This record gives sequence, C-alpha cells and structure tokens, in this order.
Amino acid sequence: MNGNEVFYSVIGTDEPAWAQRAANYALSVLDALKKQNWQISLTFCDDATMQSLNRDYRNIDAPTDVLSFTLGELEHVNDGEDVFIAGDVVISVPALYRNAEDFGVSADEELRRLIIHGILHLSGMNHEDNEPDQPMMQLQEQLLGQLGGNSIL
Repeated sequence: MNGNEVFYSVIGTDEPAWAQRAANYALSVLDALKKQNWQISLTFCDDATMQSLNRDYRNIDAPTDVLSFTLGELEHVNDGEDVFIAGDVVISVPALYRNAEDFGVSADEELRRLIIHGILHLSGMNHEDNEPDQPMMQLQEQLLGQLGGNSIL
C-alpha cells in the first residue's frame, strides 16, 4: 500500500451521488492530519440504522449524526509496509440535512464537518461537549476552513 485509503458503503438508504467525493474529501482530511498508510471506511446510513448503532454501542436510544468506531489495528502487507486500519465513520444522511438546516449552513459544509469530526475521533481525540472552545472542535473548524475546496454535494 502506498498512501491512505478510504472505502465507503451504504446501509438503509440509497447511495448518495456524492459518496465517492466524500471519500475523496476524507483522504484530504487524512493528508492534512499527516496520517500515513491509514485505511478507514465511511458508511452512509438512515436514521433507523444510526439509532440502532447508537443504542447498541452507546446505550443512547436515539439517532445521531456521526459515530466513529475505532479499530486501530496494524496490518502487515506483502511489501513490508504496515497499514493502520483506523476504523469506521458512520454518517446519518437525514441527520446531515437536518443539521445543515438547524445550524444554518450548507449541507456540503455540514458533510465536511461530520467527516472531519469522525476522523478526529479515529485519531484519538474526544470532546466533553459540543462547545466551540473544546480543542477537538477548534481543530475541526480549523481543518474545515483550511481544506475548503470543491463542493462534495
């Protein structure tokens, strides 16, 4: 393997036309964080799937916008290079659009924010709440501004 890899899947909803662009954006986030030989997956789902995951893994019986499931395993590949299988970022597509409306931002900006947020969790960062003074939230917004670029949606 040479570089980072991002795979995506879809559960409980139609495949978004922008799914591959979202995976490409996740690659740019990994690059900005200076991650090397990372492998992550993005899963786009409906609220019912997200609620089930949130209930089963966090004991919160409600949907949420993004969840990260850290695997954090080093896999040795044939060429002697190690691949870090970081884990999965799961994003609820309906929550993405609700958030955008509730926060008064574009759906594109919110999708970028959720991808960054999930990857920061896979990187080992956490936050106590969603207040903007949290270090993770500050880095999230910094990356959002830094990466800009073409629209995903």
